[in-house]
Amino acid sequence: MSNTDVHPVETTCGTGPCPRDEAGHPYVEILTAREVPLGGPRAMPVRRTLPQRQRSLIGAWCFADHYGPDDVAATGGMDVAPHPHTGLQTVSWLFTGEIEHRDSHGVHAFVRPGEVNLMTGGHGICHSEVSTPDTTTLHGVQLWVALPDSARDAPRNFQHHAPATTYLDGGSAKVFLGSLGGTTSPVETFTPLLGAEITLDANAELHLDVDAAFEHGVLVDTGTVRLAGTELSRGMLGYVGTGLTSLALTNLTDSPARVVLLGGTPFGEEIVMWWNFVGRSHDEIVRFRDAWESESDRFGRVEGYEGKVARLPAPALPNAQLRPRRNPL
Repeated sequence: MSNTDVHPVETTCGTGPCPRDEAGHPYVEILTAREVPLGGPRAMPVRRTLPQRQRSLIGAWCFADHYGPDDVAATGGMDVAPHPHTGLQTVSWLFTGEIEHRDSHGVHAFVRPGEVNLMTGGHGICHSEVSTPDTTTLHGVQLWVALPDSARDAPRNFQHHAPATTYLDGGSAKVFLGSLGGTTSPVETFTPLLGAEITLDANAELHLDVDAAFEHGVLVDTGTVRLAGTELSRGMLGYVGTGLTSLALTNLTDSPARVVLLGGTPFGEEIVMWWNFVGRSHDEIVRFRDAWESESDRFGRVEGYEGKVARLPAPALPNAQLRPRRNPL
């Protein structure tokens, strides 16, 4: 998915010690989303929880859009023309609907509920995303993973996986990245990561064994969920730092609740994000933009996309480098 902001903010992201309470234990930091329009003749809205001023990264997760349930008849659905990426992997996960994906690696695929598509755009890739004609409701998340310096020039790649349901005491999980509940995804990443859709039974309490080296984020899709004693409502993302070996999730409603669990080791590198690029400096971002605008072979071309425009133009760069924004220290 593209960041379609016409005035994207350049964000410099770093990592530091995780937040703690007075007793020295990790506490829950609540991230609330801002609404952003995304494509379509009437602008399909998405809720963006990462990046934002108070926190830019959770592990290597650097971008999180949560959308739907979206009535395609009212918004026009998703139609994002070919656009570029560098220095990252895109992770697409749907609850409802279907999206057609085309990229410059030559991949033509579909994003379907319960099936993860991970695209690597290290050195450079471009792709398009269009909701299919039979889709009446779109509902899902679009995520980005920042690539470490050792892999940020990685070649184009695409991986697909349909995880089986793992049944837990109090709910179930579909693990699309990393390991949880005795299940490990075969999808390859360049840093240790966790990504899972978790469904909690009505009024259930779920205890998840997790890696103490990971920091975690819990994004609530449906219901109201308590994370480590803190209540989270729909659209909120609760963050906890490293040091926990177990996460306690409680469904506070009389019907099943659904969350997306994200985790990873603190990234440990400073990155600069602007529009659809992840780099290391302002000057590097400028070079990426120039390469896209000049239709450089760095990004290749998408074949088969039929839309009102052949490709998304890059927004104008700011007149001066913006003030860096970092994770709290």
